[in-house]
Amino acid sequence: MRSAFPLLLLGLGSSITALDFTVVYVALPQIAHEAGFSPYALQWVVSGYAVPFGGFLLLGGRLSDRLGRRRMFVAGMLLYGVASLLGGLASSPVPLICARALQGLGGAVLMPATLSLVVTMFAEGPARNRAMTVWAACGAAGLSLGALLGGVLTGAFGWEAVFFVNVPLTAVGAAAAFGVLTPDGRRRAGAIDLPGALTGTAGVTGLVFAVAQGPQWGWLSPGVLTSAVAAAGLLAAFFVIESRGRDPLLPPRLLAGRHTATGAGVILIYGMTLQCVPYFLTLHFQDVLGYDAVESGLAFLGPTLAITAGNLAAERLIPRLGLRGTLVLGVAVGAAGTAALAWRLSADGSYLGLLAGLAGFGLGAGVWFATMFILASTGVAPQEQGVVSGLSSTVLQAGSAAGLAVLVAVAGRDTAGLTGEALRAATADGLRSAVLVAAVAAVAGAALPARRPARRDRDAGKDHAGKTAPEETVR
Repeated sequence: MRSAFPLLLLGLGSSITALDFTVVYVALPQIAHEAGFSPYALQWVVSGYAVPFGGFLLLGGRLSDRLGRRRMFVAGMLLYGVASLLGGLASSPVPLICARALQGLGGAVLMPATLSLVVTMFAEGPARNRAMTVWAACGAAGLSLGALLGGVLTGAFGWEAVFFVNVPLTAVGAAAAFGVLTPDGRRRAGAIDLPGALTGTAGVTGLVFAVAQGPQWGWLSPGVLTSAVAAAGLLAAFFVIESRGRDPLLPPRLLAGRHTATGAGVILIYGMTLQCVPYFLTLHFQDVLGYDAVESGLAFLGPTLAITAGNLAAERLIPRLGLRGTLVLGVAVGAAGTAALAWRLSADGSYLGLLAGLAGFGLGAGVWFATMFILASTGVAPQEQGVVSGLSSTVLQAGSAAGLAVLVAVAGRDTAGLTGEALRAATADGLRSAVLVAAVAAVAGAALPARRPARRDRDAGKDHAGKTAPEETVR
C-alpha cells in the first residue's frame, strides 16, 4: 500500500501532461473568437506549447539526474500551474501564446522527472513493469479525459476553464510530492554540459518548429528551410560535443546500448504512426459523423478503455514473451487494428462499425506504449535514468510532430466548393488514407525488436549493482 501513494502521484503527473494534448483542442474555436486570434495565429496556441516542450525534454531529463528528480517534479508542477493560471487570465493572443510556451517548458521538466521517478523508485522486473503499466494507463486516461473535459468546461465556463483546471491539480501534486516521493539527497557532483545543452535544445527546438510549421508555411518556404538547416547544423554540433565531452548531456554509450537504442527506435515509429491516430479520429467524429465536443469526448472512451486494457495486458505478457516478444505482438495487433479502423472510416459509416478497429488499435497501442518505455530504460544505471527518460520523451515528441505533418499531407483533399455529403465523403476518404498509411508504417515497429536475438543481452541486462536483471525483462 505504501508504494501505491507515490505511484498515484506519478500517475497524476502523467495525466496532466497528457491532458493538455486534447483539452485545449476542443476550446480552440472559442479561443479564436473571444481572444482575437486570426486563423493563422490560432495554430500557435498548439505550436507555442509543442515547440518548447519537444525542445527542452532532453535538458529536463538531465536536470532530473543532476539536481534531483523530486525537486524537478515539484518545479515542473509549479511551472506548469503558474503557466496555466497565466493562460486562463490572458485576454489577447500574445500573452496566451507566451503562457503556452511556459506551459511547454513546465511539461518538459515534469514529464521526464515523472518517468524517471517511476523507473528508479521501483526495482527492475515485475515491480517496475507494474508501475510503468499504471503510468501508461494514466497517460491514456488523460488523453481521453482531456477531450471530454475540454468540451464540458468550455461549454459551462468558457475557454479559460481549460487552463484553470490545471492550477489545483498542480498545486496538489507539488505539495504531495514532499510527503510521498523519495527525497533527492545531495545534488550530484559535476557541471551541466552547457555547450551540449545549448546546441541540443536549440537543435531539437528548431527541428520541431520546422516540422510544426511545414504544413502551414510550406516545406520549401524560407522560414521552414532556414529552421531545418539550422537545426541540422546544431544537432550535428551537439553529437560532436557529446562524443568529446567529459560529462556529456547525452552520453553516447547510452545510444550504443542495445535496449535503449532499440527502445528509442520503436518509440520513434510509435510516435510517427499510432500516436497520430487520435488526431484523425477527432476529425472523423466531428467533421464526418457530426459529433459535438462532448460527444467526441465520449466517443474516445472506447479506445481509451482498449488502450488501458493493453497497458494492463503488457504487464502479464512481458514475463511470458519477454520485452521484445511483447513489443512485436503489440505492434502486430496495433497495426492490424489500425488497418481495420481505416477500412471502416467512411461518410456512411457509424461509431458501431468502428468498434472492432478501435479495440484492435487500442489494445495494440496500449501494449506497445507501456513496453517500449520499459525496454528503453532496461539496464540503465539509476543516475542516468533521467536523461534516458528525456531522450525517450524527445523521440516520441519529434516522431509525433513528423508523423502528423506527413499524415496530414496524405489526408489533404481539394474540398473547394464541396458541401454536405460530398464534403463529408471527401473528408472521410482523406482520413482513411492517412490512417491506412499509419497502419502500414507501423509494421516497421516490429522489425526493430524482432531482429534482435531472443537471448539475454549480458551488458544491457545488468542492473547498477552488476547483477543480471530477470531474463523476462531483456529477452
